[in-house]
Amino acid sequence: MLARLMGLKTIAPKELLRLIGESQVATFDLNTRQSWLTARVPGARNLDPLAWTSNDLPADKNAALVFYCSNPLCAKAPNAARRASSMGHYDVRVLSAGIRGWLAAQLPTQSGE
Repeated sequence: MLARLMGLKTIAPKELLRLIGESQVATFDLNTRQSWLTARVPGARNLDPLAWTSNDLPADKNAALVFYCSNPLCAKAPNAARRASSMGHYDVRVLSAGIRGWLAAQLPTQSGE
């Protein structure tokens, strides 16, 4: 919801799961480390919303990137997506449903380190 209002591309949970299965996406979780340790999208890297740099992203500017935070009203993922776009990345999307939407769809998660 917020991501669309910010003019960003969004992705649905099931579409993200398909891309993960095809190894065609880098996924980034902007939630707290504790939230990331509890439940995350498979393969997602945890990024500090205020401290991440271009070094945390793939060097390939054409790589598909998906950012998410907690829910559709959370601004951390849309802000990170805008920042990645401003760094020259082309295929940037937001899982606007966030981890809550992922869990509600009963999709697989990872936890722990």
